[in-house]
Amino acid sequence: MSAQAHNVKLGLFVIGAVVAGVLLLLIVGSGRWFQSKTVIETYFNESVQGLDIGSKVKYRGVSVGEVTRIGFTYNKYELDKTMSERKRYVLVEATILGRLIGSRAGGDITRPEQVRMEIEKGLRIRLAPQGITGTNYLEIDYVDPKSNPELPISWEPADLYIPSSPSTFTQFVAAAGDVIEKLQHIDIDATLQRLNRLLDNTNRKLEVIDTGKLSDSTNRVLAKLDTKLDQLHVDQLNKESTALLAELRQTNQKLGSILDDPAWKKLPGDAGTAAAQMRKLVEDPNLAKAIAHLESTLTLLD
Repeated sequence: MSAQAHNVKLGLFVIGAVVAGVLLLLIVGSGRWFQSKTVIETYFNESVQGLDIGSKVKYRGVSVGEVTRIGFTYNKYELDKTMSERKRYVLVEATILGRLIGSRAGGDITRPEQVRMEIEKGLRIRLAPQGITGTNYLEIDYVDPKSNPELPISWEPADLYIPSSPSTFTQFVAAAGDVIEKLQHIDIDATLQRLNRLLDNTNRKLEVIDTGKLSDSTNRVLAKLDTKLDQLHVDQLNKESTALLAELRQTNQKLGSILDDPAWKKLPGDAGTAAAQMRKLVEDPNLAKAIAHLESTLTLLD
């Protein structure tokens, strides 16, 4: 009886441990298992090589979901059309956590009307390489909506739809193709012929120019300039200018002394006395010398 009771207790303990473990797993994993996920889909008009089911979906580098299906749009849409009339886009479906993305205006990207507003602001999905392993993932981000227009579709997407934008590799290949196409339209032979004609015309124009005569003319002009400079007696001009300034100073001093004479400043009231003083002033030899110096100075200035 004791052995049977022991077995019952052991069984209850094992069952309790299993139940506790299951509850623990539910509690720990409930954050991920019971999170609200949103199914989205997008279409690519390019190869999705390197993208597989289970590949990450990231929003600016942060993982927000994973790819769940890769196929073609003509297997899901436009079934009423012939195969030649259907769009041949690559269909990619994924599950994301809308609350991790959010919108610029606030709120989760889980409603079609909210997504449409964000699409008009430039919300797009594109292929992005993951290192050098050759694998790709889906990158959700905002781009210029004018340079990244939506692919034309004629159906209503079954799930939340986010348009795609060309990958960096596709853009590079397209740009290189445009350059090659433009080069193909350039007439290389005609361009080279025009360049050769231009060089020939330039050579002919240069040959017409008499460089020797031009050099001789330049030398003659320089020689004449040197001669004219040599003819300018700079030292003599400096000496004469200095002497002229000295004489001007002397003349100014003599005139000043004459005008400072008290007899000149105080004119007497008597006309006879004034006339006598004026005669004396005129007969003053210093006045004659001052006038003579002034005349010589003016002559030098002329």
